[in-house]
Amino acid sequence: MLQGISNEAFVLGCSAIGAGIALIAGLGPGIGQGFAAGKGAEAVGRQPEAKGDIMQTMLLGQAVAETTGIYSLVVAIILLFVRPLLAGL
Repeated sequence: MLQGISNEAFVLGCSAIGAGIALIAGLGPGIGQGFAAGKGAEAVGRQPEAKGDIMQTMLLGQAVAETTGIYSLVVAIILLFVRPLLAGL
């Protein structure tokens, strides 16, 4: 079934698929950050006097959520440009 495909081409193709899957993981943090920002805006609207605490908590939560997106981007870049799986061939 894989006749005619070199090992290097197969590994590069699988690396590209892995990079794509890793970038899909970036969708979750984006959705979560948008949800957190919306809830933060609602909370500030209900309690304007607690704006400082709400903003601080929201920004800390968004920073933690962003790390997963950054990690997925780094994994995708490594798979596409560093090509660590080709070293084993």
